[in-house]
Amino acid sequence: MVRTQIQLTEEQAKALKRLASSRHLSVAELVRQAVNNITRSGGAIDFEERRKRAIAAAGRFSSGKHDISVKHDKYFAESILPKK
Repeated sequence: MVRTQIQLTEEQAKALKRLASSRHLSVAELVRQAVNNITRSGGAIDFEERRKRAIAAAGRFSSGKHDISVKHDKYFAESILPKK
């Protein structure tokens, strides 16, 4: 193991201690698990990768409507407002 030192806000430290206690883990073990989760998932996706994913997703879904570019606000409002 390699010893390291980090700085947390008071709120982060309290939340971390509560979570560790509720899971019956040490704070160090909880931090190690968090680091493993981040490193396994690849961490933050860089801009170019996000761009490639967005381009790949474009046009892959269909609403069946042909006037989305004109009436997008209307359709959006209908989707979030409760039905009467």
